[in-house]
Amino acid sequence: MADTIYVDIVSAEGAIFAGSARMVFVPAIMGEIGILPGHSPLLTKLKPGEIRIKLSDEEELIVYILGGLLEIQPSIVTILTDTALRADAIDDDAMAAARKRAKENKRKSEKSIRQGIPLFDYAKARQELAQAIAQLRTLEELQKRSRKNKKSLPIK
Repeated sequence: MADTIYVDIVSAEGAIFAGSARMVFVPAIMGEIGILPGHSPLLTKLKPGEIRIKLSDEEELIVYILGGLLEIQPSIVTILTDTALRADAIDDDAMAAARKRAKENKRKSEKSIRQGIPLFDYAKARQELAQAIAQLRTLEELQKRSRKNKKSLPIK
């Protein structure tokens, strides 16, 4: 049995990651799944959260997803998602601003619904808020790990 598994993460925008990894952690709807080479075949939905790809003992890549589908075969992991963002592309200030906008849109949507005037799409506002919160949590987790290790994890 090989000591690595091939990981392919694809979003609507294109390929996010394609390469070998020692282990992968994904946010499945039934909880986090840890995937090693030789894992049993599985097909499941993913919820918003972070995918952690252990490239080596010292190197980990983190990718935020808004949800998607996971297919596991003994030697390959395929993740299909509409939206994916590498952790190194997440900006503190931009995420805080996105969260603020999403909360404001949600508030306006709730107000317009109470008044019977559909100005905003409530479901879209909730989705934007959930996405912003999940991205902020991913960023906070990265910052905690960085402080804990007293150095930033290398991300390719």
